[in-house]
Amino acid sequence: MRILPAGDRALLVELDDLDEVLGYYAALQADPPADVIDIVPAARTVLVTTAGSLDGLTRVLRSVTPTEGARSTGDLIEIPVVYDGEDLEEVARMLDCSPAEVVQRHTGEEWTVAFCGFAPGFGYLTAPGDWDIPRRESPRTKVPTGAVGLAGEFSGVYPRESPGGWQLIGRTSVRIFDQERDPAALFHPGRRVRFVDAGRG
Repeated sequence: MRILPAGDRALLVELDDLDEVLGYYAALQADPPADVIDIVPAARTVLVTTAGSLDGLTRVLRSVTPTEGARSTGDLIEIPVVYDGEDLEEVARMLDCSPAEVVQRHTGEEWTVAFCGFAPGFGYLTAPGDWDIPRRESPRTKVPTGAVGLAGEFSGVYPRESPGGWQLIGRTSVRIFDQERDPAALFHPGRRVRFVDAGRG
């Protein structure tokens, strides 16, 4: 673990892998240090912003013990998906299985929101299964709101129309991000997600 300054009010904790990030973030959430304003996880780091002393925060962060099994500690939400994505058959070829088996694997996992980024409300979801799906060689200029995709070890749902290079396997009508809702983002780090098969269109 390395702890690096990030400006004069934050520290960046570098960790070995995503599992350690999830455990470290869960431990900080359960017992946040005094004067901490925000805790933001990413793929290999956790950013901690404070209103207090960086020296004091450094000592506290070095003493944190990551929570075991943090992938399965958050509340669970179900997301219905119509599995008719443009890349479903291509993903099936990558995994050497049928499109129906891709759907079965995707819905059979319990996913965890590891961190958020890219766009407001976009969660990077990870699961214990063996997922390693390359991004498209040529990203799309327009991915529709609600598209469900895979990239690397992650699954995700596009919260709004945007460019994107993920492999699209389906779509959901659930609004992942809604500024009129409180909280606006449906996905937050630590939340568990189960995708439910709503058909093939």
